[in-house]
Amino acid sequence: MYIFSFEKLDVWKNTIELTKIIYRISSKFPDKEKFGLTSQMRRAVVSVSSNIAEGTSGTTGKDKSHYTTMAYTSLMELMNQSIVSNALDYMSNEDLNLIREKVAHIANQLNSLRNFQKNN
Repeated sequence: MYIFSFEKLDVWKNTIELTKIIYRISSKFPDKEKFGLTSQMRRAVVSVSSNIAEGTSGTTGKDKSHYTTMAYTSLMELMNQSIVSNALDYMSNEDLNLIREKVAHIANQLNSLRNFQKNN
């Protein structure tokens, strides 16, 4: 089976793990949030891994770093939505802290990847 280059990236793998966490946590949100925060958070987290994957098809470092920047902005959107969800008592402090830890790690990886891409 062929493995695409983005599938080899630790940052992409970590984002897939975060996606599973977000889906698990958001499945417990109230039904009234199905088309609100639940949907927004899921789209944001999937956007992170999707932009990483798209970026690997770029032809220049500038091209690739653009998608990495987009992944980072979606990651920050997810963090904000997680904070809001916690403030609304849709998620526990423990879940928020888990997400915060994962987001911080992925953000550092994305920054390193972006710096590498800009210089190549």
